[in-house]
Amino acid sequence: MRYLHTMLRVRDLERALEFFVTQLGLTETRRSVNEKGRYTLVFLGSGDPADPAEVELTYNWDQTEDYPVGRFFGHLAYGVDDIYATCERLQRAGVAILRPPRDGHMAFIKSPDGHSVELLQRGGSLPPQEPWASMQNQGSW
Repeated sequence: MRYLHTMLRVRDLERALEFFVTQLGLTETRRSVNEKGRYTLVFLGSGDPADPAEVELTYNWDQTEDYPVGRFFGHLAYGVDDIYATCERLQRAGVAILRPPRDGHMAFIKSPDGHSVELLQRGGSLPPQEPWASMQNQGSW
């Protein structure tokens, strides 16, 4: 058995792609448009050839209301090479760091549709570093 993908429903495909591709750094691997079913599927990968896992963004064209939390999933998790540099880059791009990497290991952010994204330091935790070490949590993740 092999992990394939996680599906997330999104209300605004362009806004979701701005977050997942432009800000988070994923790569669009393929796209399927279904006129009859009135939906678009966009698959995103990390860009690492050794990582076949994908995120499937499902955009239902006629969805006008926000999806309730239970309809779009719990969280996605990505390993990063430098959690501090990643959080700094995301913060500069306008992404709120909801659970800062105080421990040098884990942080949480959210997509525009409210999907929680966990960022985990690859290998061992980095030594605590400011401003992250004293930064407080924001909202929920």
